[in-house]
Amino acid sequence: MATKTSFSREEWNRILESVMLSGMAVTAADPSGLFGVLKESMATGRTLLAAKADPSSNELIKAVVSDFESGEGRQAARTQVQSRLKGVAVGEMKNQSIAALRELSQLLDSKAPSDAAGFKTWLHHIAENAAEAAAEGGFMGFGGTQVSEAEKATLAELSKALGLPA
Repeated sequence: MATKTSFSREEWNRILESVMLSGMAVTAADPSGLFGVLKESMATGRTLLAAKADPSSNELIKAVVSDFESGEGRQAARTQVQSRLKGVAVGEMKNQSIAALRELSQLLDSKAPSDAAGFKTWLHHIAENAAEAAAEGGFMGFGGTQVSEAEKATLAELSKALGLPA
């Protein structure tokens, strides 16, 4: 079982950022205005809280959730994301996020093989929850579709990047 101590500080920060990047990839694929972005961000937070209470969460997921409960862990994740996306155009954020998650997938496969599948599935679940959090299109939150075609395509790209079945 992998824990925080199984990884270097840099690797751990990449793991922490993956939580944010998985939701951001979907949000960047089809931004749905200020309220939509807020709903999608809150969905990521709710998924973190749910994992804490989920008895099927593996030790790696629990360690990440524990770090997000501390100001230090949240700051490390934010700093890592800011560093990765500094100077990146909004239209390129999705691709950068997916590329980072592809790299993370390889890291998990090599350093945490017994926890990798569960963690990667959890990251995909975070992205799904973000995609379902706000309707796309419509007017002021009314009408539109729950998950846009761009978000569906991004979820498929994310599955492939994480090495999960489509």
